[in-house]
Amino acid sequence: MQQFPYGHWPSPITPQALTSGSLRLSEVQTLGEYVYWLESRPDEGGRSVLMQQRFGSGPRELLDGDSNIRSRVHEYGGGSYLAEKDAIYAVFDNDQRLYAIGLQQGQALTPRPLTPAGAYRYADFCLDRARERLIAVREDHTQPGEPVNTLVAIALSGEPSVEVLVSGADFYSNPRLSPDGSHLVWLSWNHPHMPWDGTLCTLGEFDAEGQINQIQVIAGGESESIFQPQWHPSGALFFVSDRNNWWNLYCYHKGEMSPVIEQEAEFATPQWVFGMSTYTFLDEDSIACTYSANGLWYLALILRNKTRKDYTLHTIPTPLTDISQLAGNEDHLLLIGANPERAPALYHLLPQSLGPKATPPLQILRRSQPELIGSEWLAKPEAVTFSADDGESVYGFYYPPTHPQYGTTSDTAPPLLVMGHGGPTGATSSALNLKIQFWTSRGFAVLDVNYRGSTGYGRRYRDRLKGQWGIIDVMDVASGAKAMADKGLAHPEKLLIRGSSAGGYTVLAALTFTDVFAGGASLYGIGDLAALAADTHKFESRYLDALVGPWPAAKEIYQARSPIHHIQRLNCPVIFLQGLQDKIVPPAQAETMVTALREKGIVTEYITFAQEGHGFRSAEAIQAALESELDFYRRCVL
Repeated sequence: MQQFPYGHWPSPITPQALTSGSLRLSEVQTLGEYVYWLESRPDEGGRSVLMQQRFGSGPRELLDGDSNIRSRVHEYGGGSYLAEKDAIYAVFDNDQRLYAIGLQQGQALTPRPLTPAGAYRYADFCLDRARERLIAVREDHTQPGEPVNTLVAIALSGEPSVEVLVSGADFYSNPRLSPDGSHLVWLSWNHPHMPWDGTLCTLGEFDAEGQINQIQVIAGGESESIFQPQWHPSGALFFVSDRNNWWNLYCYHKGEMSPVIEQEAEFATPQWVFGMSTYTFLDEDSIACTYSANGLWYLALILRNKTRKDYTLHTIPTPLTDISQLAGNEDHLLLIGANPERAPALYHLLPQSLGPKATPPLQILRRSQPELIGSEWLAKPEAVTFSADDGESVYGFYYPPTHPQYGTTSDTAPPLLVMGHGGPTGATSSALNLKIQFWTSRGFAVLDVNYRGSTGYGRRYRDRLKGQWGIIDVMDVASGAKAMADKGLAHPEKLLIRGSSAGGYTVLAALTFTDVFAGGASLYGIGDLAALAADTHKFESRYLDALVGPWPAAKEIYQARSPIHHIQRLNCPVIFLQGLQDKIVPPAQAETMVTALREKGIVTEYITFAQEGHGFRSAEAIQAALESELDFYRRCVL
């Protein structure tokens, strides 16, 4: 084995390899003999392409090469299109209008606008065929101040026409029509709650004119999160609730609610975008679902006992450890899946192949990345649990430096790159992530932390971050770094930290308020909590009320936890990477930090991308960001 210093190993996992031919798959839908999905392509500037595949044939783009299907409701979007038998209804990114795309024998016709031009955005559609309309979430930006969210009806014929059906709440999602067309269910929530904090699941009945009345809240509240209401073919309503600490599945029928499955596992995930799906009905007596336990996702089948009329859960053995976007029926089951050696891919399964003992055949319809390298190059994640400084347990994945050809002449431990996921309400994953392998194949160890506040471990673990953002998460990433060093898995003087968005705030807070790390990278991160509270989009404008405290009443707490107000305590190199079109964490956040650190004489680098927003989509930006960060660590820390 050839010898090279840690952090300098030659690697075929280049920034170019990470983006060349790579895709981000999302929004899977199946209808009859076709499956549809969106794929975002870095090689095309992040354009989001609507794909169609007939079972038994190959995939194809449904629209021409200039189309970009993307909703910007809540800025994060999702729920950008709806596939029906005779048409696709989709939001085009350039004007955020909804279009009908007629289909003839699976071929797309010329798109026709269904909504008027103007400062409106649309997402999360369901078809009300009997009344010849779509029901959707609309975000109205026509007036000063916060945009107004409503549920609207969009006419399918005639001149573009939109009618408000439900209003009054700050946010809406998941409008879904009952099988007989008589009722509509939806989720709503109000400031300062986020959808994983407290939502209302509401049921309304249509009158003869198509208006909604007899409205009743059937589940939810300020301390209960509801996820994915969905009508069973029988007319019963299913949804996920965390009322017992875990996101479990429930059924509401004839005025009564009962648990379907109760166990210490999560059958949901934070609703950051529209259109998320963790379960789907295969027939009247079987439900395909995915759930997470101890950081890993599993495929399962929920079967109804016709005699006892209760349900049993059967976990299906598969090689996948990360599963999302379930869509299916009695003939086909689709999902996006991954594991430590496989990047996310769109899989097709036959429902009749599902069983608790045999691994079902998995047909790959679309890969998110080409298979560039062999498994010998891939660092395998080890699930780790360590104690924070206050004695509580914290979870994560440790990746050792891995290279089939190179080692190091040193007998010391490797540099460690600690990663904190965004959100902060979210979770990291064990799925193959070439951005992690980019580092491990060069001789870095990586610790990917599910700090307290992460999802997948029950509501109480998720709620530990409430009022403690900038304290608990910082303690957890620092405790994790020290724990790896104590075990000899990381060099105690070469502990680095990187994170994006909310993870970027954790980076800056950890560099400021602890002396554990030798340097770090903040990707579109937050340095001034007060500025974020005053200057961000509606969806997250009151997020900090729960994480930090009500603004401006808690002004002193905001200042105490904002790195910008404690520059004197930050004494190590930092690189900032920022999109100049970012509406969620505006560039001023990074620029204020950079100016203050440079005035202090701290080694600082500031890399900007003129056309990027919150998260880098283009291949050029992704590549340049990684190259700059690696070069920065090599110059300033290694």
